[in-house]
Amino acid sequence: MERHLEELRRVADALKHVEKRLHEATAKDPVVVTLQEQPGIGPVTSWTLRAEIGRFERFRTGKQLARFCGTSPRNASSGERVADAGLIRAASPTLRATIIETAHRLIRTQATWAQMAARLRARGKPKCVAVAAVANRWVRKLYHQMVQQAA
Repeated sequence: MERHLEELRRVADALKHVEKRLHEATAKDPVVVTLQEQPGIGPVTSWTLRAEIGRFERFRTGKQLARFCGTSPRNASSGERVADAGLIRAASPTLRATIIETAHRLIRTQATWAQMAARLRARGKPKCVAVAAVANRWVRKLYHQMVQQAA
């Protein structure tokens, strides 16, 4: 047990060191600074978005960014049958997980996103679908804010 506790202390120290270096390296990065001004986004989320997305202007639309992030619904329709099949799979798992976690946080802390999720739930949508919809809409909104900021 002592070996495990020592390993946990070592890992915690390494994480502190990495976070300090990331903070120093991105302190003057305008994208990271702008991301951290967004509600619900802290340092780790902003670093992840910056690393995975890079420049927001490289996308033509918010919808294109949402597809890149893996927050767009996947269509599984055939003939007259219309169905969704979850989210598209062609995305970075780290990026998608970070955005889904952000959507959960936004639903808990921001009235606008909580209301959107509540409306979807009232229409009978499962919680995971409501969270994915919030994530999709938030990424699209974020795209416009980031592109406007860069201009």
